[in-house]
Amino acid sequence: MGCLQSKTSNVQSPDEESIQAEKPDQANEDPGEQDSQIPAFKEFSLLELRTATNGFSSDCIVSESGEKAPNVVYRGKWESNRLVAVKRFSKQSWPDAQQFVAEAAGVGKVRHKRLVNLIGCCAEGDERLLVAEYMPNDTLSKHLFHWDKQPLPWEMRVRVALYIAQALDYCNSENRKIYHDLNAYRVLFDEDGDPRLSSFGLMKNSRDGKSYSTNLAYTPPEFLRTGRVIPESVIYSYGTVLLDLLSGKHIPPSHALDIIRGKNVLMLMDSSLEGQYANEDATKLVELASTCLQSEARDRPNTKFLLTAVAPLQKQKEVVSHVLMGIPIMTVVVPTMLSSLGKACARMDLTAVHDVLLKIGYKDEEGAENELSFQEWTQQVQDMLNTKKYGDIAFRDKDFKSAIDYYSKLVVMMSVPSATVFTRRALSYLMNGQPELALRDAMQAQVCMPEWPTAFYLQALALSKLGMESDAQDMLNDGAAFEAKKQNNWRN
Repeated sequence: MGCLQSKTSNVQSPDEESIQAEKPDQANEDPGEQDSQIPAFKEFSLLELRTATNGFSSDCIVSESGEKAPNVVYRGKWESNRLVAVKRFSKQSWPDAQQFVAEAAGVGKVRHKRLVNLIGCCAEGDERLLVAEYMPNDTLSKHLFHWDKQPLPWEMRVRVALYIAQALDYCNSENRKIYHDLNAYRVLFDEDGDPRLSSFGLMKNSRDGKSYSTNLAYTPPEFLRTGRVIPESVIYSYGTVLLDLLSGKHIPPSHALDIIRGKNVLMLMDSSLEGQYANEDATKLVELASTCLQSEARDRPNTKFLLTAVAPLQKQKEVVSHVLMGIPIMTVVVPTMLSSLGKACARMDLTAVHDVLLKIGYKDEEGAENELSFQEWTQQVQDMLNTKKYGDIAFRDKDFKSAIDYYSKLVVMMSVPSATVFTRRALSYLMNGQPELALRDAMQAQVCMPEWPTAFYLQALALSKLGMESDAQDMLNDGAAFEAKKQNNWRN
């Protein structure tokens, strides 16, 4: 199977202008503008992924599949508390570690908002792992065949068909012509309820090149005849996904084609969709599925044709996906009165936090700077000033381990605790991967200065790193409240 434009198709696609007329905001977007929030592809260490998945805990498993070449997908937490999906293969799937890394790196270059983008891999010892964006709202299979509250509405099914066609067309433009085993499990829903095509399907998943784990009844005919996957095979599998969307159940393509030939098109339709669609729209989608399921690869349409066939059927473009699906969106409300430091902490940008703390210096501590810099005749005070100086230099130069050492000595030496020193050490702990100690120091800074927004913002940052989002939100709100109070005092 693959992401393709069929070279042998006898179905003519319309020109680019007509495609753009149907989907002005989706076809030829610059992928560079779409993936600015996606981390660059990297090779992870096994330790990093063990940590992210809590030791590959069974509590983190989100799916398991495969018998001959079993693999498991875990939910994990990576830097800045980002959720990721970690797919763990058996070694027999990829005995050659270099081949695995090279293949993953190639897939990692493909970036699009209709894909679940690959952000990393790991090949250490017998381990073969892929890391991708995490999709929190289940698979198409779950929403079609195992729904709890409501069946997937017609408009959402049309949107799935369109978005997956867009994903396949983009893959084709990037010369990723083989997609393995396209089915309802390969389509996942992101935090906004938008359907995306899993990038895992762009990777081979077995040593012998076998690409289909589904029932033989759903496998492209050419694969059954030759054991080979060709680019046109993805169109056949796209047709099987259309059947799933139309019927709400698994219907073998041969049986579906018999129904279609008998002119009993509406017999295919999911009864739960009654009254949600126009019969002519359903007929068009059924006819498209029939064309995709042609036994000869040359008789199937290409991806451009899929786009222009499906795009006009989407009638509620202005309604966002999570509304169509009835998915509640849990939005974090960032307070409006946030300083640059508060905003940096809210988005967990440690580099920006460091820059702001350097600019603030010790000026928020009235009298503290004078005490720390006051020249006295005792060697003890001189040692304290030198320790502070070396700590500040290390902090400025991003030598956070040394900064922790110097500030720890300084805390013991100072007769009056410094809130600034505690916050600087807190950030140093965060940079060193020690959020618990960072939280402790940020709380100490609050003890020193009970209404200092900086202390609350650093606590929020540490809490976010610990996964305590609700508490972090409370701290952001408290910091913003004291920020507003300070602004009002200045005005008065």
